[in-house]
Amino acid sequence: MKFLLITLIVHSDDRSPTERFREVVGNAVLAEELGFDGFGVGERHERPFISSSPPVVLSHIAALTSRIRLFTAVTTLSLLDPVRAYEDYATLDHLSGGRLELIIGKGNGAAQAELFHVTAEDQWERNREGYELFRRLWREDKVTWQGRFRPSLTEAETWPRPLQRPIRVWHGSATSKESVDLAARYGDPLFSANVTHPIDPYAELIDHYRERWAFYGHDPADALVGAGSAGYYAAPTSQEAIATYRPVFDARVEFQRKLGLPVVFPTLEDAIERSSILVGSPQQIVDKVLRYHKRFGHEVMHLHADADGLTQAQHRRALELFQAEIAPVLRAEIPSRPFPAVPATATAASPSAVPAAVPAPAPAAVPAAPVAVSSGGAA
Repeated sequence: MKFLLITLIVHSDDRSPTERFREVVGNAVLAEELGFDGFGVGERHERPFISSSPPVVLSHIAALTSRIRLFTAVTTLSLLDPVRAYEDYATLDHLSGGRLELIIGKGNGAAQAELFHVTAEDQWERNREGYELFRRLWREDKVTWQGRFRPSLTEAETWPRPLQRPIRVWHGSATSKESVDLAARYGDPLFSANVTHPIDPYAELIDHYRERWAFYGHDPADALVGAGSAGYYAAPTSQEAIATYRPVFDARVEFQRKLGLPVVFPTLEDAIERSSILVGSPQQIVDKVLRYHKRFGHEVMHLHADADGLTQAQHRRALELFQAEIAPVLRAEIPSRPFPAVPATATAASPSAVPAAVPAPAPAAVPAAPVAVSSGGAA
């Protein structure tokens, strides 16, 4: 199994945006230092998030790291011009040395839809059309194309041409079969949000993905699934983990109520029992991941990148414990295919072309816990 840290860059406390961005960058450097496989930044265009520009944030992270894969989580193609999105991410692909992977989705939230004039009636068609054009731009040197939502293209050239040809694109899935079907149709991997609700509806969407994968003529053995988690904190004993995490969870529930969001799991015990939250001893967390792997068959999993209301020291200790006692067991129990290799043109570059990791400024502790949301507003 492979492990990502993902942030939506919730900004819900008194620190400046500058301090919050520095914390995100510091967490990405820490993720590489501890041996995580990937680091993801979501895209949202409304309060309480400041993650409206993932390519900019990921470009900065790319300059401070050298090995970790860089993910978007998600890229909201229903809101973006596919040509501009292609230009941004092809540039980032070069700057990162071919370490970029995309997770796309239609996005969610009324405010961001109003900002971009996307309606409930056209959002799915925008997502599908945007992805189909984006996909062609990544693969073809000249594109002739016509659609509903942007001006047509005639023998259009887009620059720079990408380093990875093609890039791997995952489809974020939270609630609907449209994203699942789009992923299956093109033989792309699926990333289940698996955050807001009990795991059953997510498992049903993953089952549908595998059914449609076979329907479109793909080899069932090639289907690839990732899944999220609703929170993480490990300690040597379950009693210690629950006692430390309870105020974090309670603050999250209060934050959800303030935003007018439904509270699906009112208590920490309920969340541990029915949701994908991972709180307990290392063995309890291993057992829980193995249980829902039986439902999902996933090879990649994400944890929250943010301290999420913990102190930075608590957050680091929990991540260190994950890599020391949890990840090795899950990697052994759940085989996973390798991530795409870094292109030869990147590895042939001089050592100075790919900088070594540089520590970011030490971030302050997070005083308030952010709301648990699906990865970047996946569809």
